[in-house]
Amino acid sequence: MSEPIERSLFEAPPIAEQERMVEAILFASTEPVTVAELAARLPHGCDAAEALAYLRRRYEGRGVRLVRVGEAWAFRTAPDLGHLMQKEVVEHRKLSRAAIETLAIIAYHQPVTRAEIEEIRGVALSRGTIDQLLEMEWIRFGRRRMTPGRPVTFVVTETFLDHFGLESARDLPGLKDLRAAGLLDNRPLPGAMQRPDEDEGEAPDGQSELFED
Repeated sequence: MSEPIERSLFEAPPIAEQERMVEAILFASTEPVTVAELAARLPHGCDAAEALAYLRRRYEGRGVRLVRVGEAWAFRTAPDLGHLMQKEVVEHRKLSRAAIETLAIIAYHQPVTRAEIEEIRGVALSRGTIDQLLEMEWIRFGRRRMTPGRPVTFVVTETFLDHFGLESARDLPGLKDLRAAGLLDNRPLPGAMQRPDEDEGEAPDGQSELFED
């Protein structure tokens, strides 16, 4: 009689119960949660990745969706219902053009050093611009380059991706997409930011008004 009892102590909960556990963790979390973090909080033997897959399918077509943010997961409002939340949005401040260009360069060229940002923009980068983006937690320090002086690099954060509803930096829109959506005027862009393999050089600087949220 003792053998079944001992074995049951190590059996993982049914997948439906694992799914409920993952749902509860994600619902209560203020930040996106990685698979590794979920696995560490679930009972022994649970498959966090499988539970996420079931949960994601369950929320398809609902008012909220389970979305991937970088390497983590979170519940977010369905994109087509975003207009219902507009009254809850408060605009605290707008980024300067220098900050917009700097953020766009980092997003499209990461990891990138301060010197590379200055080379692309064609002007010196003020300390305040980087400090503002770091304070907003839209960028962070990346690995140092293995070059003389070992300069630090900058990359965008999951907070940045989450703010704009992106799964990864690869999902950033191009210049023509932003113009078509009315999110970009026709001001000239820094030439070094243009992509040689696309018409009109679809580039991150085109996100001037997009980044003003």
